[in-house]
Amino acid sequence: MTHPYSCIPELFDLQAGGPIVRIPTGQDVPFTARVRSIVDTAEFQRLRNITQLGLAGRIYPGATHTRFEHALGVFHNSLRYLWQLGKDERFAAIVTPHQAEVLMVAALLHDLGHWPFCHPIEDMGLEDLPPHEAFAAEFLSPSRELGQVLLDEWKIEPAEVLDILVQKTDSSSLRLVRSILSGPIDIDKMDYLERDSLHAGVPYGRNFDRNRLIQSLLVNEAGDGLAITSKGKTAAELMVFARYVMFSEVYWHHAVRSATTMFARSFFELHRKLELRTLFQQSEFEVIAALRGAAVDTPSASLLDGVFGTKRKLHKRVIEFSLYQTPELYRALAGRPYAELIGVSGRVLEMAERYLGRSLNPTDLLIDAPPIHKEVEFKVDIFHPKEGVYRPLSQVSPVVAALAKTQFDDYVKRVRVFAEPTLARELTALKDFPQWLSDAAST
Repeated sequence: MTHPYSCIPELFDLQAGGPIVRIPTGQDVPFTARVRSIVDTAEFQRLRNITQLGLAGRIYPGATHTRFEHALGVFHNSLRYLWQLGKDERFAAIVTPHQAEVLMVAALLHDLGHWPFCHPIEDMGLEDLPPHEAFAAEFLSPSRELGQVLLDEWKIEPAEVLDILVQKTDSSSLRLVRSILSGPIDIDKMDYLERDSLHAGVPYGRNFDRNRLIQSLLVNEAGDGLAITSKGKTAAELMVFARYVMFSEVYWHHAVRSATTMFARSFFELHRKLELRTLFQQSEFEVIAALRGAAVDTPSASLLDGVFGTKRKLHKRVIEFSLYQTPELYRALAGRPYAELIGVSGRVLEMAERYLGRSLNPTDLLIDAPPIHKEVEFKVDIFHPKEGVYRPLSQVSPVVAALAKTQFDDYVKRVRVFAEPTLARELTALKDFPQWLSDAAST
């Protein structure tokens, strides 16, 4: 039987061999002339200058890999998914070869609109912030080099790619294609868990069987998303747990969050001095330089110097707690608008000044609380071929069921208070500090 997508050059090369570009972790990514035509555009090349993990690189020395590398990895995963799913007659009947090519391009370009330190900036929910989707639309305009490449080399309308990245229309086939790029077992997570784990030098994101999971892929019962066969159950469980541990030990590691909180407060104070549309199209180095330039003679200067200067000096933890340790105080701070968190930290600082009998800088104490945004819940069905039925993974897996009772955000995304090191030592020893925080949050 001929594979329904064997007419796609990159999928043919995946099996038969051809021009490749090699990336960690030992991936041979098919690199045809038309893939090269996308990669060589200025719009795509800018991803070389944006690190994947941003401020985590200040804590994990090896975590300096780029969104450029990640994009190639996600593209490679799209080929592997399509080759496997093409063996499913239901999938091949829903997704045409052209739609498969649109997905491949969307996979390669899924981070196109991201700017340096995109996620911590977006988490603040600033009203005057241009969404990164707007940059993707701009870069994909037919008037830009990338848009022309898609039309000339791929015979794909830029709007088709945008519709995968930012939903404009709806259909069961589009929902199915989108679930491959953004869903519980998507090609994005499949790449970043392994890649981030590798570069951070930790094992947590690599401890699940990717090949087994991919080999178990099929279409869900409704025909608008992915499912897995029962053979992939253990691999899926381990992927769920890998994601949980990577958030706990890397993405929301306390030192990473200290650097992130220091950066966020600086950006909040300085962003009105900057032309953001121009800034966000620059490299990471240029963004840091612009922020440090705008911070001269302001309290933000010491924060940025502590994160990006020649001598790292991060704020230290005073207190941290999850929903399950201090539920009332957690609910009082988690998901709160960023400006209100600054207000709470200011009131705590006033209490500290009265207690210590000295003046403090307004940025000496910072609150880091989970944003309103929640991670995607892990909802995927398992197909049991002997019975011919689909069941939710959380129903047949004690591991997933335990994590699915609530968003795992509530476990790993803690409320933390950070302070300048000397102040942190003084406040950590203060038994009344939790009450100070509670009083400040309720004012």
